[in-house]
Amino acid sequence: MWITPEEVLLANALWVSERANPFFILQRRKGHGKGGGITGLLVGTLDVVLDSSARVAPYRILHQTGDSQLFWSIACGSSRKEITEHWEWLETNLLQTLSIFDNDDDITTFVKGKIQGIIAEENKSRQAQEDEDCGKFREAELKMRKLFGMPEEEKLVNYYSCSYWKGRVPRQGWLYLSVNHLCFYSFLLGKEVTLVVQWTDVTQLDKNATLVFPESVRVSTRDTEHYFSMFLNINDTFKLMEQLANIAMRQLLDNEGFAADRMLPKPCKTLKNVSALKRDLDARAKNERYRALFRLTQDERLDGHTDCTLWTPFAKMHVVGQMFVSNNYICFASREEDLCQLIIPLREVSIVEKADSSSVLPSPLSISTKNKMTFLFANLKDRDFLVQRISDFLQRTPDRLCGLAGQSETPSPSTPTSLPPTPPVLGTGELPLGRHYSSSLPTAKQGLLSIYQKDQAEDLGPKATKEKMKEESWNIHFFEFGRGVCMYRTSKTRDLVLKGIPESLRGELWLLFSGAQNEMATHPGYYAELVEQAMGRCTLATEEIERDLHRSMPEHHAFQNEMGIAALRRVLTAYAYRNPGIGYCQAMNIVTSVLLLYCTEEEAFWLLVALCERMLPDYYNTRVVGALVDQGVFEELTRECLPLLYEHMQDLGVISTISLSWFLTLFLSVMPFDSAVLLVDCFFYEGIKVIFQVSLAVLHANMEQLLDCTDEGEAMTILGRYLDNVVNKQTVAAPIPHLHALLTSGDEPPPEIDVFELIKTSYEKFGSLRADVIEQMRFKQRLKVIQSLEDTAKRSVVRAIMTESAFAIEELEELYVLFKAKHIMSCYWGASSTPAERHDPSLPYLEQYRIDSGQFGQLFSALSPWSCGMHTATLSARLFRLLDSNKDSLINFKEFVTGLSGMYHGDMTEKLKLLYKLHLPPALCPEEAESALEATQFFTDDDTPQDPPSLSHLDFLVQEVTSGEEVKEAKEAGEAGGDSEDKKEEKVKDYKYYLRMWAKEKEPKKETIKDLPRMNQEQFIELCKTLYNMFSEDPLEQELYHAIATVASLLLRIGEVGKKFTNNGSKKPELQALVAEDVPQQEKEDSSGEGGQSLVSKALAEAQLENPTPPANGSDEEAKDDTSISSYSVVSAGSLQCEDIADDTVLIGCGGGIGGAIGGNDCRRGSAPDADWSISFEQVLASLLTEPALVNYFEKKHDITSKMAACKAQRAVERQISSSSDHELAQLST
Repeated sequence: MWITPEEVLLANALWVSERANPFFILQRRKGHGKGGGITGLLVGTLDVVLDSSARVAPYRILHQTGDSQLFWSIACGSSRKEITEHWEWLETNLLQTLSIFDNDDDITTFVKGKIQGIIAEENKSRQAQEDEDCGKFREAELKMRKLFGMPEEEKLVNYYSCSYWKGRVPRQGWLYLSVNHLCFYSFLLGKEVTLVVQWTDVTQLDKNATLVFPESVRVSTRDTEHYFSMFLNINDTFKLMEQLANIAMRQLLDNEGFAADRMLPKPCKTLKNVSALKRDLDARAKNERYRALFRLTQDERLDGHTDCTLWTPFAKMHVVGQMFVSNNYICFASREEDLCQLIIPLREVSIVEKADSSSVLPSPLSISTKNKMTFLFANLKDRDFLVQRISDFLQRTPDRLCGLAGQSETPSPSTPTSLPPTPPVLGTGELPLGRHYSSSLPTAKQGLLSIYQKDQAEDLGPKATKEKMKEESWNIHFFEFGRGVCMYRTSKTRDLVLKGIPESLRGELWLLFSGAQNEMATHPGYYAELVEQAMGRCTLATEEIERDLHRSMPEHHAFQNEMGIAALRRVLTAYAYRNPGIGYCQAMNIVTSVLLLYCTEEEAFWLLVALCERMLPDYYNTRVVGALVDQGVFEELTRECLPLLYEHMQDLGVISTISLSWFLTLFLSVMPFDSAVLLVDCFFYEGIKVIFQVSLAVLHANMEQLLDCTDEGEAMTILGRYLDNVVNKQTVAAPIPHLHALLTSGDEPPPEIDVFELIKTSYEKFGSLRADVIEQMRFKQRLKVIQSLEDTAKRSVVRAIMTESAFAIEELEELYVLFKAKHIMSCYWGASSTPAERHDPSLPYLEQYRIDSGQFGQLFSALSPWSCGMHTATLSARLFRLLDSNKDSLINFKEFVTGLSGMYHGDMTEKLKLLYKLHLPPALCPEEAESALEATQFFTDDDTPQDPPSLSHLDFLVQEVTSGEEVKEAKEAGEAGGDSEDKKEEKVKDYKYYLRMWAKEKEPKKETIKDLPRMNQEQFIELCKTLYNMFSEDPLEQELYHAIATVASLLLRIGEVGKKFTNNGSKKPELQALVAEDVPQQEKEDSSGEGGQSLVSKALAEAQLENPTPPANGSDEEAKDDTSISSYSVVSAGSLQCEDIADDTVLIGCGGGIGGAIGGNDCRRGSAPDADWSISFEQVLASLLTEPALVNYFEKKHDITSKMAACKAQRAVERQISSSSDHELAQLST
């Protein structure tokens, strides 16, 4: 591309000249292109070490005149094609013209002017170039998916050229930032580097500059660190990385992050060089800053902002700043901090008009509100468009009066009527029957403090006079700066807040500064409806609330009676119902009780909403993540501001202990009430920075004593006593005894500390703290805290499951990591169920993460020791159905490990039992075995069909025996048991009996092999099919095939014999004896049976029980000669697919073989499997034990470690193998 001409002193240093003419030189960077060898790596390293910006393109064009040693860089290019186009343009358009000039200086001036003109033209036609870049971005997205094996659902946000440091060598390539992954690809000098990192695995993200890694980004995971440098704009790249990592942390914390991901727009045809996702994320970041700056609700969307000036009548001057317009507000913030801030809700706007422009006041805009305030903005760019946007939003602003009683007609949205100063109430009179909240309640109209101070005599002392003076100061401020939500907020406002808000105005100003007043005004009646819906419900949250109600400021008389307790109960219950994600958390009761002292119930509710959802984000969720994050921020601030104390306190472990209680309750639980409430005043105006400042000031004031401490308890005592004696000497009310102070006071009372002095000191020493810096520090700490919580969750899961699994702790931890990764992938890659269905944070850690059959299939294929080739997917689906006990099509980690543990660490019986179950319902679905239902009904004596796993013990007993006498004996035993049970029921049952019964129900029932249902012929054929596929990749393949053929033939004949006696009621020929005894004896007994079908008799007569060993060098022909009818023919005649078994894997049977056992050649012609045929698990087990090859196969131990390592490597570099042409495409430069 053309670049603004710049001087170059050393033209040939690290560059090779490829073309030249009298005026221009085309050069290539050494090491780039063919024949670079080691030079390229050296040059790249020098570029990084010596040039931190690293804006080095591989090609450039220099301008030179005559013998001058001064060169001018006029063009650069990332590819030979691009730079050649520029070179040809110069030769075609400039060479002839330049030859006319006589003066070298004139030539240089002309070239520079021409190049600058071209750049200016390019800027004008940027729209056309962006259309070209649209194609480039789509191309990059396709490359990302191809290189890293990403599905269509994975959205690319942006891509950057940079270097990835592999060891001490930089690899130049492309960094792809998608919504869920950070990917890097490089193909340089014959070496390929591929990196894939999930954002959810990132534990730390830093931007730093060292000698080794100049101006680089460090991405840390639990296992390793990755360094990236040589960005064209490192700040933009790092900001985007932070946003994406933040979204990932939110996904780990709850499901809202996935919802936000779903809201991101899909890539469309109108993409420019900056992707739609990138623009959306930038807009989202601006929204968050805008909402935080003006304390607006989460649904507020910034439409735009523009520079302007605002006329401030109190200062008689125009203040320079920015106007922000969103769907419900017009806001202004001065460029100079604390000079002026303004919030105008559109619901309050009555007139918006353009005033006449003048040289003194260009492009003015006047906005009038319903309470007769007028705001004058000027110096607005594109004023007409701004007015149009405001008008559009005004028309969409809902009229808040339409729902009031007595409003007969709905006013037009374009002419909104005025609002009353207070929100409407829901009727008057006595509290109706069944209503929990009404305007007749005392706490619906005023705060608890005013209720309890009504009857007190007026105090005329100096403290009361001071309070009156404060009220008067605020009244003067209201007169000068306005009152209500449209008040001008200046440094004078902050000064008044720091001096203490008078009690009569505290509730009003808390609502104003927190933004709760806006939310309350736009939701009239919302709180009353919530109370009605929530009261009377019994949940875990309501139980916790009831337990803590009487612990909320018990020393205050307002909460020593039912009125205060009932109000607190209603507010907390309503909020728990509104936000079940938070519900109720300890410390909310303390904060809410203070809010109720100064506000009505509804006001206290909206203040609690502002606290929990905006001002203290994530503080009160189940894991108090927000408080832990701010605890980390506080530790970092202590290290920066008080380094000596920090080292000592870290050794004692004090900071993490003290700060949690300070932040969660805003000092209300550790400081006398009258003092702590002043900090709450400052908090509602300034935000969390005040709490940090005061915390640092407390540590600073006690630094000498803390440095002398030798243990944690001593340090806690020092800080506790200090905070107990922070007093408010200006309070009007009688001092409230602080419970903590009463318990910890020593013999010698420590000196009192004035709370106003403490606040003043905190501003003087630590007032330089900025909200944006705190947010940046919060981001870093959030990564650490959430990943630490994830590690804790992993350890909890492993501890809970290690007793039930034979896997080692390290193996369980690795399995958990792989399982969680699949769960998260299933959430963000468009799975069939929503993230909320897959991840419920209220569940125990063991059951929180769940995966569906697709993700389970991937893990099964990677980790299972039973490799079945193309049959693996079928076996995986069956195991999934077996493990899915609650039939919600999702399995949790415990169920997943249970399945794997049986395959890896079970003995032969356990493994065979699992394999046996995989070929019975519910694992075997009807599509796989059409006769499964008929078989179930056949084996169930009861008329009502039911699933085999739920059969009673008596039914299992009936299934296990075939003799009529045994059935009779079993029934007699059952009747005897039933009689004894009836006798028990006649007795009076006490509570101990029910406790025993309850304990018995809770005990896990151990399944025995006799509890397993019998298997019909079609299910047995499926079992044979699975076994053949399992053996296909084993070194002892032929030996195993022969063994399973022998066992299959034997089991088919056993099933035939069992069918004969079941159908004809023969006397006591036990099937187990048939397996164990000598076959000639079997033949004799079988042939002497009473009657029987001629087909079965013929099959048994033909059966010759020989155990032929396969010939050492046996061919297919020899194997076929050995069996009169191939077992393979019969099995394939069932449901076994021919393509799953190779042609040379012939089942070697004996005598009549399987075919003879079930009807010879008729079965090969496609006859249906015999529905009366069945075998039990004991028979399968006994038959398999006769073959040493099968015994060795199932008793062989498998190691899961190597499979997990391979799976982890596949996840880290999950991509398709790219061809050499893809390597060329990956450079994105050709």
